[in-house]
Amino acid sequence: MKTFIKTFVVPSLFLVAISTQVSAQTRRSTTAVASNNTEKTTKTTRVTPVKTSPANSRVVSSKVTYKTPQKKVVSVRNIPNKTVVSHKGQNYYYGNNKYYTQSRGHYITIAPKVGFRINTLPANYKRIKYNNYNYYNAHGIFYVQINNAYEVVEPEIGTLVYELPDDYEKVTLDGQTYYEYANILYEKVQVNGTRAYEIVGIIDMV
Repeated sequence: MKTFIKTFVVPSLFLVAISTQVSAQTRRSTTAVASNNTEKTTKTTRVTPVKTSPANSRVVSSKVTYKTPQKKVVSVRNIPNKTVVSHKGQNYYYGNNKYYTQSRGHYITIAPKVGFRINTLPANYKRIKYNNYNYYNAHGIFYVQINNAYEVVEPEIGTLVYELPDDYEKVTLDGQTYYEYANILYEKVQVNGTRAYEIVGIIDMV
């Protein structure tokens, strides 16, 4: 994992560097989230981020340190009205707005892998448009529509969300704090005075 890009300001180039930074910030824009029932598109301009994003969007898992020694594991004995979805020989159990896998008589929450497909989106999804991509974000999992199905994908770097799943994790990377869910790294930012979370990296599991 490359270290964060550091800018060393040479006195003679100070004014040029500041001008370039301001210009770059004003060019960045995205469209806001809309509900699954009504799609509302509003241009917003990102304000100065809380931290500097990783220089490389692909992050090796060994470089990421979780705030708690072990990642949160949520398990239940039963899933009322569960739906079984099979993908590449693995059964996923959907209920309570989450996916589970079965282990030793318990159901453990799991994030479906990239390529996982379903015919109907989970409840309470959000429709997000970023650049030329139309995503459906359901509890931290991003889908795109392919024909009559919805496939799990890795969202594009720079995509904004305005809330994180309940079981996100705080992590540190190169001394900076980020938020992780389903191997997606988020950075807290401000958009027109509103708190948001920008996707800045994808963790590669090794």
